[in-house]
Amino acid sequence: MDTLEDVDEVVHEPRDEFVESTNVYQFMQEYGIEDYDELIERTTSEVEGVEESGVEWFWDELVEYLGIDFYEDYDAIRDDSEGPQFSKWYDGGELNVAHNVVDRHASPDSETRNKVATIWEGEDGEVREITYHELARQSNKVANALEARGVEAGDSVGLYMPMVPEVVSILYGAFKVGAIAVPIFSGFGVDATATRIEDPECEVLFTADGFYRRGDEVFLKDTADEAIEQAGHVEHTIVYDRFGSTESDVPWHDDRDEWWDEAVETQSDEYDTASMDSNDESMLLYSSGTTGKPKGIVHTHAGALMQAAKEIYFGFDHKPEDRFFWVSDIGWMMGPWTLIGNHAFGGTVFMYEGAPDHPEPDRFWEMIDRHGISTFGISPTAIRALRKYGDEYVEKHDLSSLRLLGSTGEPWDPESWQWFYEKVGGSSAPIINISGGTEIMGCFLMPMPIQSLKPCTLGGPGLGMDIDIVNSQGESIADTHERGFLVARDSCPSMTKSLWSGDERYLEEYWSTFEDPPLWDHGDWAQKDEDGFWFLHGRADDAINVAGRKVGPAEVEGALLDHDAVNQAAAVGVPDDTTGQAVVAYVILEDGFEVGDALREELREQVGEELGKPFKPREVLFVDEFPKTQSGKIIRRAIEATYTGEDLGDMSSIENPEALDELEDAK
Repeated sequence: MDTLEDVDEVVHEPRDEFVESTNVYQFMQEYGIEDYDELIERTTSEVEGVEESGVEWFWDELVEYLGIDFYEDYDAIRDDSEGPQFSKWYDGGELNVAHNVVDRHASPDSETRNKVATIWEGEDGEVREITYHELARQSNKVANALEARGVEAGDSVGLYMPMVPEVVSILYGAFKVGAIAVPIFSGFGVDATATRIEDPECEVLFTADGFYRRGDEVFLKDTADEAIEQAGHVEHTIVYDRFGSTESDVPWHDDRDEWWDEAVETQSDEYDTASMDSNDESMLLYSSGTTGKPKGIVHTHAGALMQAAKEIYFGFDHKPEDRFFWVSDIGWMMGPWTLIGNHAFGGTVFMYEGAPDHPEPDRFWEMIDRHGISTFGISPTAIRALRKYGDEYVEKHDLSSLRLLGSTGEPWDPESWQWFYEKVGGSSAPIINISGGTEIMGCFLMPMPIQSLKPCTLGGPGLGMDIDIVNSQGESIADTHERGFLVARDSCPSMTKSLWSGDERYLEEYWSTFEDPPLWDHGDWAQKDEDGFWFLHGRADDAINVAGRKVGPAEVEGALLDHDAVNQAAAVGVPDDTTGQAVVAYVILEDGFEVGDALREELREQVGEELGKPFKPREVLFVDEFPKTQSGKIIRRAIEATYTGEDLGDMSSIENPEALDELEDAK
C-alpha cells in the first residue's frame, strides 16, 4: 500500500455489545481507563502524577492480571541500568514457559486437564485431538529423551519438523529441560537449514521422513542429513515417521539416527520441569538481515511468554471456547507465538499440515466450517492467492463461527483486505492486522478489537509498547501525518536480549541509527493518518519479504555464487501481486559460460534448493557489470529502481554510471 487515499473510510464499527464483552474493555473498566487513547497512553508512556512509567506499570500489573505463574517472585519489574538495549525484565524471578502453557493446565485438579489443547488435520483428512493431559505426558517424554542424550539447560535443540502434533511436545519438552529450542522452517533448503544448526551448535535435531503437500510426499530427512553434514555438531537425530517409513526407505545413520517411537515413546511420562531465571534463553529464532548471515534472535522464558499471552488475550480477545487457527510453520515466529499465547490460557489451537488449495481452493473455508474455528490468521499473500479462485468457494461454507480475523507478514492492498473482511469475515469480524517481528516475538502495532478500522490499518501501538514514527534526525513526526521510520522508544520484555552472534551486530542492526536518545529502528516505513490510524508502507531496508518470509539479499547471492558459472550476483525484492515481493537476481558470469535459458533455470533451481522454494528468483537476468560505489559496494537500490522503473534518486556515489545502461538492457 503506497498511499492513504484508498483507505480513508472507516469500514468496521464494532457493536457496543461486542466491545463490552472484550477482555481489553474489562481491563479498562478495572483500571478506570475511559477510552482507547487513554489506554495507549497509560500503558506506553510517562503519566503525570504516576511514579512508574506506563510501560513498567503495565508489564508489572499483567503478571497477576493474566494469571502467569512464577516459581520465584521477581525482585524488580525491570533493570535497565545498562540502557533499553540490555534491559532485564522480571529481574530475579524464576519461571518456565512449559509450566505455564501445559503443566498447570494438565494438573489433576485443573478444569482444563481433559480439554483439547490442539486439533490437527493432515492434508489427507486425518484428524487428531490432543488433550492437555496427553500433551503434558508427551512433553515429559521428550524432556526425558533429551536428558538421556545429555541435553542440559542452555544446550540447543533443533526442530526441523513438519506441522504435526508432535512438534508441540518437542517445543515444550525442550523448555522443560531448560534447553534452547531452535525452530527451523520445514521448507528451507540445505544451506539455510545448516546455518541454523551450525550457529547455535545444536546437539539434537528433531526431524521427520517428510510431510504431504498437494497430495505428494515431500521428503525432509535427506535434506536434514545434508544440512547436518555441512553444519556438524548434531550427535542425535530423532526422526518422526509420517509416511510409515522404515530404515530402508530413508537415508539412515545407525550411529546418530533414532525413530521417534524408540527414542521418545519409550520414555517415562513424568518429569519435573526446570525452574529457569526470567532472563534465561528459551528460543533462538532466526531472521534474515540485509547483509551477512541470518540473525539469531534470542528470546527468554519471561519475555516470550508475557508478550504472546498479552497479545492473544487482549488483541485477539481470548475466550475459553475459542478455536484458534493461524496459518504458519513452526519455523516462523507465528508458530511458537500461536502455541504459547493460546496455551497460556488453556486454549485450543488448530493446526493444518498441507496446502491451502488442496484438494480444492476451499480447503481453509471447509475446515473453518467443519471445526468451528473462531479466530483465523493468514498472510495477505495467501488471501491474494485464494481470492483469485473467486467468491463461490467461500460462499458455499458457513463461516459464522469466526469472531476475529488476523493477518501479518507484509502490507495489504485495499482490495484484498476488503475481500477478506467481507467474504471471510462476513463484514463483522474485525481484521487484527499486526506487525512486529521475530525480534520481539510479537507486535509493535496491533489494533484492539474495540477499535473502528479502515482498510489495511494496523490500529496503533500495542499495549505496553512505546512506539513512534520519526524522521531521519530521530524527531517524532507521528502527529504531522508524514511517512517516517517506525521506532521503539523503550524496551519490552520480549525484545531480543541480543543476537546469538554477539552484542556488536545487535547494536549495529537495531540501535545504531538513532543513538541520542537510543531508539530501536525496525526498518519499516510507517504513517499515522489524521484520524489516528497507523499504516505501514513496507521495509525501509533491503530485506526481501516473500509472502511474509524474509531473506537477506546476501543469502540469495551466496546461493547463486555457489554455481560454477557465477562470478558476481545481486538480488533485489520487487513488487509481486501474489507474494507481496519476489526475488529478482542479476548475475555476472564467469568466462567460458554463455547466457541461456537452461542456465537461467539452473540458477533459479539452485536458489530454491539451498534456501527453499519461496525464494526462487522470479527472474534471473545477465549483465556484464553492476553499479557500484567507489568503495566497491553494489548499489542495490539502483538495480531495484531500474527494474521497477522508479526514480533512481541521487546517484552521485556511483563509480560507473554506464552500468545503469547495462541494467536496462539485461536479458
